Amino acid sequence: MKVKTLLREEERKIIAVIKTLSRNSKLSMLAQFSKNTPFYILISTVLSARNRDDQTIKSVKKLFARYKTPKGIAGAPISALEPLLKETGFYHTKARRIKELSQMLLDEYDGKVPEDMDELVKLPGVGRKTAGCVLVYAFEKPAIPVDTHVHRISNRLGWIKTKSPLKTEEALIKIVPRKYWILVNEVLVIHGQTTCKPMTPLCSKCPVNRYCGRVGVKHSR
Repeated sequence: MKVKTLLREEERKIIAVIKTLSRNSKLSMLAQFSKNTPFYILISTVLSARNRDDQTIKSVKKLFARYKTPKGIAGAPISALEPLLKETGFYHTKARRIKELSQMLLDEYDGKVPEDMDELVKLPGVGRKTAGCVLVYAFEKPAIPVDTHVHRISNRLGWIKTKSPLKTEEALIKIVPRKYWILVNEVLVIHGQTTCKPMTPLCSKCPVNRYCGRVGVKHSR
């Protein structure tokens, strides 16, 4: 009985953090894109890897001003794609990836973005984080995409103790009520970008510091 009570208390804290941050959070890049097509969100997420949101948005807008469909990107020469993606970083690799990804959508999925995790991760350049983002932001399906912010903050808050994003995803799925999965990435990414930063977290301005056992921490974990 005591264990169950402790688990319920921890769950209440997690829900309180998610609800509080969702009230205070601005929209992330992907949330801003959520009214666009699944293909737009998929490509945007692939291009966002190891890059700042503002730079990704610039490239995404330029890319989709010229090529709006899998057929368009698959048929475009690499030499035409690369200049549009320079702000994303690693644009040579990313140009090849989105071209391969678009061709695979045409060949195996009739040009449509799949709505299933196992199918999404078969696409070139798509890992579980990207696939999860597509499920959440394009299809409003429950998933917990884990990037560096989600990994860092969920550990810093004391929800879990994990060493890798994959283990973090597995752990969060077990302790976060399913109805809140769709909010986890959105609220923790924005919180990590604006307040709970890796090296200098703004603990005095944090709206959920009362739920954090590590207020004032000065290193990345």
